[in-house]
Amino acid sequence: MRLFIAILLSEEMKKALVACMHDLKKKGVEGTYVPVQNLHLTLAFIGEYDHPARVKEVLERVPMPPLRLSLSDPGNFGSLLWAGVKGNQKLKTYVKDLRAALKAAEIPFSDDAFVPHITLVRKASCRKPYQLHLPKAEMTAKGAALMRSEQKEGKRVYREV
Repeated sequence: MRLFIAILLSEEMKKALVACMHDLKKKGVEGTYVPVQNLHLTLAFIGEYDHPARVKEVLERVPMPPLRLSLSDPGNFGSLLWAGVKGNQKLKTYVKDLRAALKAAEIPFSDDAFVPHITLVRKASCRKPYQLHLPKAEMTAKGAALMRSEQKEGKRVYREV
């Protein structure tokens, strides 16, 4: 099963991101928009791994402190558009500790540099220049969730394990 560890977003945060995505559509940005129920902040991408109980044990051993998150500047990785999440030291420290615990437990994960972001559009393209404006939105995250990614009827569905 395809797994990742993420912070699930508040309704307020989701509303702000949906408003941003509607604005992008109005500006002619095409691509695969992330469904509102799939919006999240990935802390560690594990990928194909058949032992979710081992990952849950790590999450219990490394509890996440309450974190204040707010949207910051937008960005992209190639044709993937994302909303930035204002980096704070508590978040960076937690991700470092979580990834160290995953490594110690010999759970494989993508060891890319942590860039706090929420994916909005994959394979984005636009015929004319546009500006991506993010509304102000904040939330307090109280914990991390182990998520499972599945393909259902041609669509990606994320569910908490």
